[in-house]
Amino acid sequence: MDRREIIAGLTAISAGACLPHFAAAQGAWPEQNITMIVPFPPGGQADLAARPVAQSLEKLLGRSIVVDNRGGGGGAIGNAATARATPDGYTLLMTLSSLAVLPEAARLFDRPSPYEVTQLAPIARVLADPTLLAVPASSPWKTLKDFVADAKASPGTISYGSSGSYGTLHIAMEMFAASAGIKLLHVPYRGAGPALNDLLSGQLKALASAPGVLKPHVDSGALRVLANWGAQRIPSFPDLPTFKELGYEDVEFYIWAGLFAPNGLPAAVTRKLEDAMKTTMADPAIQQIFEKAGSPPAYQDAVAFKAFVEADSARLIAATKKIGKVE
Repeated sequence: MDRREIIAGLTAISAGACLPHFAAAQGAWPEQNITMIVPFPPGGQADLAARPVAQSLEKLLGRSIVVDNRGGGGGAIGNAATARATPDGYTLLMTLSSLAVLPEAARLFDRPSPYEVTQLAPIARVLADPTLLAVPASSPWKTLKDFVADAKASPGTISYGSSGSYGTLHIAMEMFAASAGIKLLHVPYRGAGPALNDLLSGQLKALASAPGVLKPHVDSGALRVLANWGAQRIPSFPDLPTFKELGYEDVEFYIWAGLFAPNGLPAAVTRKLEDAMKTTMADPAIQQIFEKAGSPPAYQDAVAFKAFVEADSARLIAATKKIGKVE
């Protein structure tokens, strides 16, 4: 399923199908339209998560949810814009696991951090997929062993794209490169969508990305996947081995997507948002959209998601420090 099909599939979500009318039943908020910032261009994992969620929340809350793709800085620009926003419920953020990495990366280079994770309040986790390593189907690499052998023979010549320096896809690739003892050529983009386009055109040689983003292109024969960063194989790619299976025990990475708001929301607004997200993620129509995209829903409520973010962030910050300064 490509992005157009996902958007088309949203029309299948019934406005009144077993969904309580939150706007009428639970107080004044929202009294105006809501902006959901996606800190990446269209076509990536955060955008895939945001579109169905936004349409469902529109029906539940009775106000338009405007998805604002605000890419740049590996996600830092959109994350920072949300962190600085007034905590009134009218600015939300659908972001990725690089959320905690970017402030740490700024500190590595003695730069001021554009935001801190503590400025954002977790509302709900939506997706949590292991990243996959993809190459053009026309490439000579049929296996990860082939890829590593070529990278060792020609250091720094195999280009890979990312959503920006120290963004989600950059950390995954550098984690693998460090474990394999290889040097790759990093090409940062404003988001995964543009990087994917250049991979498909052959301008890039490799890309780490989420299963739901890659699946339609693997199914069409345009791309080939070589390995899975998860701890185990996944249903949408059952024959794809994990890095751990292939001998890279310390290579594990997940690209989760979750909804945040500026810290300090009124309690009543927080409760309404949390309830709306619980209803959204329990909706069979929403679940079907994500399943068809190859990215099964992985809902966590605010309490569970906060604990998950803290644990995952600690692991990613440790990996970032181990990688060190990478231009």
